Amino acid sequence: MTLKERDKKHLWHPLTQHKIHPEALPIVRAKGALLYDENDKAYIDGIASWYTAMYGHCNDFILKKVQDQMYRLDQIVFAGFTHEPAIRLSEELIKILPNNQEKIFFSDNGSTANEVGIKMALQYHFNKGEKRNTIIAFEDGFHGDTFGAMSASGLSVYNGPFEDFFIDVQRIPTPNAQNINKVLEQLQTIILCNEVAAFIYEPLVQGANAMHMFEERYLNQLLEICKKHSVITIADEVMTGFGKTGKTFASEYVETKPDIISMSKALTAGFVPMAVTSCTQDIYDAFLDDSVGKAFFHAHTYSANPIACSVALAAIELLGSKEFQDNIDRIVVSHKAFDAKIKDHSKVKTTRQKGVIYALELKIDMDRYGKKRYEIFDHFMQKGIFLRPLGSTVYILAPYVTTNDQLDEIYAAITELLEVV
Repeated sequence: MTLKERDKKHLWHPLTQHKIHPEALPIVRAKGALLYDENDKAYIDGIASWYTAMYGHCNDFILKKVQDQMYRLDQIVFAGFTHEPAIRLSEELIKILPNNQEKIFFSDNGSTANEVGIKMALQYHFNKGEKRNTIIAFEDGFHGDTFGAMSASGLSVYNGPFEDFFIDVQRIPTPNAQNINKVLEQLQTIILCNEVAAFIYEPLVQGANAMHMFEERYLNQLLEICKKHSVITIADEVMTGFGKTGKTFASEYVETKPDIISMSKALTAGFVPMAVTSCTQDIYDAFLDDSVGKAFFHAHTYSANPIACSVALAAIELLGSKEFQDNIDRIVVSHKAFDAKIKDHSKVKTTRQKGVIYALELKIDMDRYGKKRYEIFDHFMQKGIFLRPLGSTVYILAPYVTTNDQLDEIYAAITELLEVV
């Protein structure tokens, strides 16, 4: 049996209607910005495998660090035990996070990082004797697929069957020059009319919402209102973190810093699952009490897995290197040059860029997961380019090691698409 046939026998893939799309493409190896199928055809990974493998697949520097750690300590329960990789990772993260962050809590993935942040915010108020049970979130945001994170998400394509079971979430539009006053008024009304615990948001770029972008000055105004009313602010940096917006974290662009930050994806460079939720000292202190019941009773079996911590430490070291900072700058400049050539094309509705994140919206009506979307996906795959359109939006978020020639191949495939779409 082929790999495709064996796959179909038992596997259930995410975000897939198997009746319509019964086959998955086997990938047998990867290196740098390239994926290889079983026929050894290469594909440029234009989205870093969902924004994780930012330092390139099977990065040799990270592989060596992982190998060294595997010989020393593989796994240990993190309740009542600790280890040097976790301690050192907490130290390195605090150095690069916004300067109000003090504590690090480990979990498994982006959804759980946000789940932890939401639970921290709810229990923070509970521990202080306040019953606050409403969360504020942006329309069309995405924070994950566990129930708290899903409740905060506004994309019904993912949430539809489960909405009757959600926690209480009030939504506001993302702010812009035209609606900022109305959004500010709406935010204040929600806070005054509800017991609001937290505001969760993707800073500056909404990934699953077709890389929708908004300005930091407007976000800052919303955060200032939240601070004034003791509403905990949670920055979902799962997608934006670790250099993608041009700064280490998107929250660095915003004057008012969040109380809680969730991160995953590029944290462990595509090697292994792990997530972190960081918070201020004030959040942490609300859980300190002689009563055990005020502790944060949330745990994951693989919390702070030593191997995952060693990967994250290696990734942070690479991110801070001149080589990778130069690579980020190079990709930013390259995207800008491509945008100058393409933005006025008759088939392009809009374009947008933040750091290494580049997106263009096609002037075409289509469903997020409809037939046309799969035709566009197939166009790129035939060209040896792995891009995953979000509806009519084609975006690039390639590994930092992607070469100029590989970027040119991606740009050429997009340009060709515009002639046939």
